[in-house]
Amino acid sequence: MPDVELVAVVDTAPGRAAEIAGGHGGEALEDWREVRGRVDAVTIAVPTESHAEIAVGLIDAGAAVLVEKPIASSVADATRIVEAAARRGVVCAVGHSERFNPAVAAALPHLADPRFIEIHRLGAFPDRSLDVDVIFDLMIHDLDLLLACVGSEVVDIEAVGVNVLTPKTDIANARLRFASGCIANLTASRISRDRVRKARFFQRASYVSIDFAAREVEVYRLVAGEGRPSIEGGRLTVADDEPLRRELTDFVQAVREGRAPAVTAAAGRDALMLATRVADAMTAGSAGAGPP
Repeated sequence: MPDVELVAVVDTAPGRAAEIAGGHGGEALEDWREVRGRVDAVTIAVPTESHAEIAVGLIDAGAAVLVEKPIASSVADATRIVEAAARRGVVCAVGHSERFNPAVAAALPHLADPRFIEIHRLGAFPDRSLDVDVIFDLMIHDLDLLLACVGSEVVDIEAVGVNVLTPKTDIANARLRFASGCIANLTASRISRDRVRKARFFQRASYVSIDFAAREVEVYRLVAGEGRPSIEGGRLTVADDEPLRRELTDFVQAVREGRAPAVTAAAGRDALMLATRVADAMTAGSAGAGPP
């Protein structure tokens, strides 16, 4: 980013920090503690289990932080981060990058009291570290989006999951019922052949479809008229922009302006709490299963 100085790149893997710093500038370091007191803002993209330690340590040193999702490995650790940021008065953002997808931004104004939502987030097995199951790795994106657009409490959850290639859940399905009466059906997989990232919102007189990967949105409405009603709509114009760039831009602007980021630490904790409820429901369902 042209208006940001890259001070340092930190990685515990020997040579990795030097490789990245060599291409983008900044000092190559192996211990995150070495940047305390030297920087205004930090992006934390480490294994989830280390989020709380590093985030709180940097926040206490006065740095703003952007923590990759999920915000932490437990709700208790997420609360530690939220409270540290509030106590120190610094910006803490969470990297729910799908919120910055231009397609989501285009669709949100057209979502009003959805009654049924169906979301599929399917992908091939990733070539990266997997320290969390698919609920916290992929589905949490959609849980965060639901909390942002439904505006109602989740009152009931049914969930099922299967571990296929790892000891953790690799494919999961969850059915959420909101106090408003809305039902959401979510499927997340990291073992699928085809990559699918789509959401469909059914409302009383309209239908909204989002293709997260293609960054496309379609909206159709029922239009009353003389005689038989008609259906009107089509594809919306979506900005050609990279979600990660939008996320980082919002973070930098929030730090400069002293305002809340688009996805706050509290919002990240709420998404983690809901993901934890889904995981608990899945465990309870598995425990209750058995021969008649």
